[in-house]
Amino acid sequence: MAIAEETALGEPAPPPVPTIFGIPQTPAIRTALLSLGAALVVAIMVGVWLWGQQPEYKVLFSNFNDRDGGAIVAQLQTMNVPYKYSESGTAILVPANQVHDARLKLAAQGLPKGGNVGFELMENQKLGISQFLEQVNFQRALEGELARSIESVSSVQSARVHLAIPKASVFIRDQQKPTASVLLNLYPGRVMDQQQVSAIIHLVASSVPELTTKNVTIVDQNGNLLSDPNKQNGPNILDPSQLKYIQDIQQNIIKRVESIIAPIVGPNNVHAEATADVDFSRSEQAAESYRPNSPPEPQAIRSQQSSESFNKNLNPSGIPGALSNQPPVPAIAPIVASGAASATAASNTALVQKDATVNYEVDKTIRYTQQPMGGIKRLTVGVVINYKRDVDKNGKVTNIPLTAQEKIEITDLVKEAMGFNKDRGDTVNVVNSPFASPEKDSIVELPFWKQVWFWDLMKEIGKYLLVALVLGYLYFAYLKPLLYKLSGKEERDRKAAEAAAAAAEKARLEEERAESGATGMAGDEDEEGAVVSLTRDADGNLVRHMSPYETDLQMAIDLAKNDPKIVANVIKKWVSNEG
Repeated sequence: MAIAEETALGEPAPPPVPTIFGIPQTPAIRTALLSLGAALVVAIMVGVWLWGQQPEYKVLFSNFNDRDGGAIVAQLQTMNVPYKYSESGTAILVPANQVHDARLKLAAQGLPKGGNVGFELMENQKLGISQFLEQVNFQRALEGELARSIESVSSVQSARVHLAIPKASVFIRDQQKPTASVLLNLYPGRVMDQQQVSAIIHLVASSVPELTTKNVTIVDQNGNLLSDPNKQNGPNILDPSQLKYIQDIQQNIIKRVESIIAPIVGPNNVHAEATADVDFSRSEQAAESYRPNSPPEPQAIRSQQSSESFNKNLNPSGIPGALSNQPPVPAIAPIVASGAASATAASNTALVQKDATVNYEVDKTIRYTQQPMGGIKRLTVGVVINYKRDVDKNGKVTNIPLTAQEKIEITDLVKEAMGFNKDRGDTVNVVNSPFASPEKDSIVELPFWKQVWFWDLMKEIGKYLLVALVLGYLYFAYLKPLLYKLSGKEERDRKAAEAAAAAAEKARLEEERAESGATGMAGDEDEEGAVVSLTRDADGNLVRHMSPYETDLQMAIDLAKNDPKIVANVIKKWVSNEG
């Protein structure tokens, strides 16, 4: 047993003051350290909770240039919007609940501006700029505006336009036409059809003066030439609109055939296919024909001429002059109808001559024929019809083929629906055959613990469970003991335990004294001054009678064991009264 040190006056020395890291553990310092520890534990718990409630991030902008990226980040910092970068660094991520709000606010600031500059470049023209720089800025602005317009196409992710505009010349032999080249960066998995390429070509050509469609070149990101002149202007290449016209004709015929046969055999028991041979050539024909007049038809006189001369003597006579010196009239081959005659009467004394000329119209036919393009040259239709279903009295289902008469009637209906023309060479083939039932794909359903949604759910549950476990451990292992010490309950419980231990020790001493042969004497006092009486019972056993103080103390101990809440409330009232 340790012997307490004594001072010079013979009094016991005070116990040494405990220290923590060299700092004396006074009540004030101890309370401050406990408060600091509790605050640290609370901060850790709050951090764990915030980590568990970390929001989901989504893409705000991607594939931006460095200038736009810096401007966007600076604006997000100004708006106090948290952000982070994707793993590849090509996208800026913000919380999912702030994506749309941030986009609208950045759009109000003109962000992102994109890699292409438009006509806003002309707004910052400096005073005294040369004409050459003005032309260069105008060309850059025009290229940027064209690139922005092309990027509006759904399949185009980004575009670059290069214009080669030659310098104007007053000499015709030195004049050159402008050219343009377009580089398209398409979205993954998307392609440009020929009609879209043609639309971009005409868009660029219409935006630059004197630029023709032949001088526009379009290339994709893989180096494929999209604007092939052979594809654009080839004589034997069908235009996309022509191909669509053929498909529309075929689909229209299929729809009409199936709609007229389906009510007879059922909606899922008929399938039809059609092939249309369309003539897209355009031809014009002019014909001019002549035919003679047939006798029954009336004859139309075109012109008629007759002349008559009379001479008495054959010797020349008359007054010389202009009339007698004129040359004779040229002979005209007359067309003489039946019954017409030319008579010449001559005699020894006189000569009479009569001439008559009649010209009749000849039949003439002029015909101009213009054949429109897109005419159908030939149609071919194939129809497959399923067997009919027959249910007997027992409910057994059997498939039976169509009769010959039913097949003829269906063929006639198909011809009427398609517009059958025998002279055009159209053909129809109707086949009656049982349909093969589609095989049901046996899809093996995975158990729920192997499905993606289950593991995603487990991750979320595990995340919140981990947060709950960490928070519970921090609370019960650190925060609750610290709060218990700060509230002073530890000191009060310690004093109560010491009092209970002292009472037990005193009872033990009294018991030892009674067993050592002390007789029952009334009026003995213990250390606390309480009166203790000891007597013996009939069997000779020593019986100790507790004093009122011990009785009250034992009742307090039993009450603290059986109902600690009442004792805690009483101590709380004592503390409040002392404060």
